Order: sequence, then structure tokens, then C-alpha cells
Amino acid sequence: MSDPAYRRAIVKLSGEALSGRDGSGIDQAVIERLAEELAAAAGAGVELGVVVGGGNIFRGVEVSERGVPRTVGDTMGMLATVMNCLVLEAAIERRGQPARTLSALAMPAVCESYSRARALKHLGLGRIVLLAAGTGQPFFTTDTTAVLRAAELGAQAVLKATNVDGVYSADPKKDPKAQRYDRLTHQQAIERDLKVMDSTAFALARENRMPIIVFSIHEKGAIEAVLRGKGRATIVG
Repeated sequence: MSDPAYRRAIVKLSGEALSGRDGSGIDQAVIERLAEELAAAAGAGVELGVVVGGGNIFRGVEVSERGVPRTVGDTMGMLATVMNCLVLEAAIERRGQPARTLSALAMPAVCESYSRARALKHLGLGRIVLLAAGTGQPFFTTDTTAVLRAAELGAQAVLKATNVDGVYSADPKKDPKAQRYDRLTHQQAIERDLKVMDSTAFALARENRMPIIVFSIHEKGAIEAVLRGKGRATIVG
């Protein structure tokens, strides 16, 4: 990849993105496609961290609504993100691209524990770093995790992969009159209550001057296009 717009970036994948269009479980064909795109970008010299959600396996907020304490539900959701990272790591390594899963929850029999120094070391060695278990704390989303890790690791942008090709004023699948934005500030995203990320993530990105690039994960080659500063996307920042 010649002259990428971002030399180090955090890619945020929702759990649902790994499940294909039905929104649950793990679709191996989707995993393989994403692994190929991530491996190609890393092989071209871009340093990548990847934060994966767990909603395709488990949503902590759903069990909290049924009487399970929110802290317990969120911990269960963090474990789901570890499973997603492990399956993606294996797919990436099958392509000859080294990758490492680092978990914010200590589980040494399964993967390495996250630390900033360890993540930077792996990035420097050309490995894709899969950042599992969110922040390791309840009440924080994986969107917030992506911005936090980007700031900690000196990334130049957060690449937020979604089911649509940018940020809209409303769900374009439900509202045909929804307005699509090419560019927004973090403050505008917060004030307009745009749901592509939670307000905590936008506020943290604003404080750290971290651009968030929102694009569709369903477009083949979308990750490489965004890293080149091209493709159809909304820039928040």
C-alpha cells in the first residue's frame, strides 16, 4: 500500500459484523474475508489494532434487563469479545500474518493480558493486535474501548466499521429521508445524538483530537480504501 493516510490505526468491528447479515453466531466466510483484508493492510506496513464487540454471541445489557446485575452481564459480554478475537486471530495467522490477542481481563491460559507496552511491542514487530475484553471494566462499550486504545497506542484514527456507508441523521434502513453526512465534528455528533457510537466514545475522541472514520464493512476492500484516505465514509473529527 503506497503512502497510506494512516500508518497506525484501530479498527472497530461490531460483533454483528462477524456474524454476517443475520446478526448472531460466527459466520466463517465473513471471518475469512475480514482476516484477508486486515492481513493485507498489515502486510503493506500499516500497524493495526482491532477492537471487536461481542454482540453476536452475548449482550450483557440484555440479561441485566432480566435481573442479572449489570456488572455480571458486562463481564459475560467481555468474554464474548475474547472468543471473537481468538477466531479472528486464527484466521489472520492462516494467511501468514502474525497476530496476537491481548485481553483486558487476565486469562493467561487463553491469551496474553493487555498492557500498553506489550501492545506497542507487538505492533512494532508487525503483528496485528486484537484487543479483547473491552476496557476490562463494566459500563464501558467497545466503542469507548476503541477510542481509548487508539489514544493509548498513538494511533492516528479509529476506523469504525458499520452496516451502512457512513453516519446518517437516522437509520437509513427505516427512514428513506435520513441525511447522510460526509463530515462532522465530535461535538456535532454528540449534540445530534447520532447513534453510530456512544457519547462517551465521541467525547473521549474529541478530547484526544482522534478522528473516527465510519464506513461499511460489507464493501469488499473497504478497510484498505479507508486506510488510503479514499472510499465512501464519514469523517468525524
